[in-house]
Amino acid sequence: MKKFIAQSTRALAVVAGLAVAAPALAAGDGPHVERQSWSFGGIFGQYDKSQLQRGFQVYQEVCSSCHSLNYVSFRNLSQAGGPGFSEDEVKALAAEYMVEDGPDPEGDMFEREGKPFDHFPAPFANEQAARASNGGAYPPDLSLMAKARAVTRGFPLFVFDIFTVYAENGPDYLYGLLTGYKDEAPHGEEVPEGQYYNPNYMSGHFISMAPPLSDELVEYEDGTPMTVDQYARDISAFLMWTAEPKLDQRKSLGLGVMLFLILFASLLYFTKRKIWRDVEH
Repeated sequence: MKKFIAQSTRALAVVAGLAVAAPALAAGDGPHVERQSWSFGGIFGQYDKSQLQRGFQVYQEVCSSCHSLNYVSFRNLSQAGGPGFSEDEVKALAAEYMVEDGPDPEGDMFEREGKPFDHFPAPFANEQAARASNGGAYPPDLSLMAKARAVTRGFPLFVFDIFTVYAENGPDYLYGLLTGYKDEAPHGEEVPEGQYYNPNYMSGHFISMAPPLSDELVEYEDGTPMTVDQYARDISAFLMWTAEPKLDQRKSLGLGVMLFLILFASLLYFTKRKIWRDVEH
């Protein structure tokens, strides 16, 4: 009885603590980012291959000049659950890049055409070179950005997120960031030289990256609208895939496991009723 009372007291203390902290937690950490609709959201969500291909095109034509994809290899683009490029397309794409290799028999490094097993070459040789080319700012690697920059939604929203399997905070933030640039800062705020005003930036309202997107910047051949909004959605979805390339397989496996557990629990229940039906409880 004493143990039960002690456990109950601790539980009440936790609830009381959450109640006191609720006003502070409700706002979450960082800017408020609107929740978006994604094809890969929810229990049954899957990546849209066409969107991933468009997102890769945006990365290749816009983002790759500054940002690397150090953890993504060319052959990943043809693997199941990804953009769905063919092996021949991946080989042709890799051959467009020059990759440092070596050493050769003389001990020298050399450059060669990229192969499907190579990772995407970084746009800069090192961090110092990257900063020197970007006014002192360091463009981060984008491979895991959709997971590394997930804005928390605070209490009690994160509790509902658990039950609704909502895990798209990262793409929501990236979309909000790319579409959140403002021409002018609010009255009373002065934008530092070399920076831009973006209220959706999680590290403050001022960001060193210039607005990277504009209407009709990237030409889509499938008839998809060529707008900032569409570009932002496509690149955000693509970066979600680079951060979690096995999402489709994980959800399919998880659904199979849950169905198995439900069936297994049902069999155990009816077996138990059959075995103990003549025994008084």
